[in-house]
Amino acid sequence: MTDEFDAVVERVRERVTPTPDEREQLQAVAAELTERAAAAVADLPVDADIVQVGSTARKTWIAGDRDIDLFVSFPPDLDREQLEEYGLEVGHAVLPDGHEEYAEHPYVVGEYDGYEVDCVPCYAVDDATQIQSAVDRTPFHTRYLDEHLTADLADDVRVCKQFFKGIGVYGSDLRTRGFSGFLTELLVLEYGGFRELIEAAADWHPPVEFDPENHGKESFTDPLVVIDPTDPERNVAAVLAAENVARLQHYARELLATPREELFERMESEPLDADAVRTAVTDRGTTPVAVRFDTPDLVDDQLWPQLEKSRTGIASELDRRGFDVFRSDAFATSETAVLLFELAVAERPAVERHDGPPVRVREHATGFFEKYDGERTAPTGGPPYGPYIDGDRYVVEREREFTSATELLASDALFETALGAHVESALTSGYDLLAGDEIASLADEFGTQLRTYFDPRP
Repeated sequence: MTDEFDAVVERVRERVTPTPDEREQLQAVAAELTERAAAAVADLPVDADIVQVGSTARKTWIAGDRDIDLFVSFPPDLDREQLEEYGLEVGHAVLPDGHEEYAEHPYVVGEYDGYEVDCVPCYAVDDATQIQSAVDRTPFHTRYLDEHLTADLADDVRVCKQFFKGIGVYGSDLRTRGFSGFLTELLVLEYGGFRELIEAAADWHPPVEFDPENHGKESFTDPLVVIDPTDPERNVAAVLAAENVARLQHYARELLATPREELFERMESEPLDADAVRTAVTDRGTTPVAVRFDTPDLVDDQLWPQLEKSRTGIASELDRRGFDVFRSDAFATSETAVLLFELAVAERPAVERHDGPPVRVREHATGFFEKYDGERTAPTGGPPYGPYIDGDRYVVEREREFTSATELLASDALFETALGAHVESALTSGYDLLAGDEIASLADEFGTQLRTYFDPRP
């Protein structure tokens, strides 16, 4: 197995390592961009340094990747508004055809000589614990890894990144909630290589904690904790979802048991067509319901937390109302968003049981009895039924507000659930409600996501 594992890793290593020509070309383009940025800074009434950061600066980038990150590092006493103004001025000078995007503050993104370039302003703080903006840490990360990563470890980082991409856990965006590049680099550095990391991860028992610089100050509750070596108050793995830790463990065991290159390649699922969706719905015997609406105009890192908040909020209400959510998911394109709920129970009786207080609790019990006894509209028949005594407490069977999930989702009760603010606004403007095999109409736009939903894999 050792020889087979090493042979697979070596083939992947050869494939993901940039060629000398590729390295030379990237360095030349990065130098040109740095010169353009420095020239733009020279026209400003303030000094700033140009710093290349990210995987291309740390020499851990994968062959074929064409991303360059330049940080414009301003004095820490510069006003935030001026930082943004000067940062955008430099960004547009470097990338005349670029466009502005926004994280904690705006920055410029564009293409230059075939490379995707980010030009980001930051503060040149003396220590990562003094950051004024989250991006201020990044130059410290680059310097730390430049001091600690050897060429062999950088090769192993590339292999590890490719593996993480292949199994779908690479990326710290709030949709993926996976392993960032920096986290990947720290883990390979911690274990001393890719194979050592894989062997260890296969036996992890979360929570797993590492403190590379032995800061020993903060306590975190995440499944994986890697204390930032440049900032003891930060867990580098804070965004990482527990399911992605588990997914790494699953595929680490797969790779060790049966080493193969396929695990390093992301396999795209064949989309389901409408007929296949109808068949899946029929075979499962559940009732899917979907809320379809126009996607809010947000960047992904703002959109996906709101979709997830809305999904969990609606699912909780459906469960509370007795419709038993079997599984749920969220899909989105730039145009359309969908919240999907698969129900084990689609309809409920016209009445629901409501337990009151024990009869011995005189004040509350009397209030409960009088409330519901006073609501009876006829001597017999019709809700509420009771109150009556079951065991030692009053019980009433009252009229259920919603007897079907679709009735609930079509009502104003939808807006009483925990929704993301922009999702709520989008739903207020209108939405479609699909039930049962009506969700087959989603196949044209979300066939791949529906394949993943109805044919799940680790």
